[in-house]
Amino acid sequence: MTQRTNGRFTIEDVAALAKVSTATVSRVLNKKGQVADKTMARVQTAIVELDYIPHSGARQMAGGRQNLVGLIFPGIGDPFLAELLLGIEQSLVAEGYELLLYCTQGHSSKDRRAFLPLNENNTDGLIVFAHSLSESELQRFDRRDFPVVLLHQTPPAGLNIPCVTVENKKGAAKAVAHLIGCGRRRIAFLSGPEGNEDSYWRELGYRETLAAHGIPFRSALVKDGSFSAAVSETAVTQWMQDGIEIDAIFAADDNSAQGAIFALQQAGKKIPQDVAVIGFDDVSFARYTMPPLTTVRAPIMEAGSKAAEQLIKLMRGETAVSLTLLPTELVIRRSCQE
Repeated sequence: MTQRTNGRFTIEDVAALAKVSTATVSRVLNKKGQVADKTMARVQTAIVELDYIPHSGARQMAGGRQNLVGLIFPGIGDPFLAELLLGIEQSLVAEGYELLLYCTQGHSSKDRRAFLPLNENNTDGLIVFAHSLSESELQRFDRRDFPVVLLHQTPPAGLNIPCVTVENKKGAAKAVAHLIGCGRRRIAFLSGPEGNEDSYWRELGYRETLAAHGIPFRSALVKDGSFSAAVSETAVTQWMQDGIEIDAIFAADDNSAQGAIFALQQAGKKIPQDVAVIGFDDVSFARYTMPPLTTVRAPIMEAGSKAAEQLIKLMRGETAVSLTLLPTELVIRRSCQE
């Protein structure tokens, strides 16, 4: 079977390769009707082999444009994502585009590969939040020259996909230097999820700043916070129960800082007198914690807006900036003051 001239295979091609009818392929794609397991496996194998993406039933084409942009992201309910969405939407609406959302939470990579609902058939381009799509999925879009911009994730090696992120390492260095300037020496770090690039650079800034001030790194003072208040609360509670001496916590994001503050207060610690706390992002609730949270302000809305702007350039056939790195700043509140 040869590749179609437009770069795409059809449902008929899938049916031929799987040796079934197009109606059977349709039932598998739509998850309606009964299909034998072996037959379903053949169809799914054919879909993967042909790199087939089903066409949307409601296309709004005008001169090849649909004026629709997709955002693929890993989860919902985070104040960080709410601000990001606002920045993306504002830039898109100003240029006449509408935004479609797809949350990958609860969907396996295999499911997305066969049935990714946002793709080149129903959008003009995609903004992909960190770790929402696999490397193979990004490679597929790159092979088809489909406009994609990454948020808070650099592209896999060999892929020329623009990326928008923030100065994570510099921001972390400012936070840790401030803690040291406040006389803190046993500074703990709550990391983000394993493999997360933002967390990697923030931890690197933490380590390098300790070293620059002659403070030895202690692995016992680093725990996974997973960008989660609940996980971070558990981590800090464990430190307290183990009798680990800390006089400051640098959390990789504000959710983690919020969990840390709660755990410290439950342990009878005063903030910042006993333990100072600094977060990262400066999301909406940061100023309303008790005490108000010192944090590294990341331009969340601007990151979303810049990602949309770069995607619009790609969709117009223009050259986008390969890496947009936005500055961060330290915002001092009562959770860590000199």
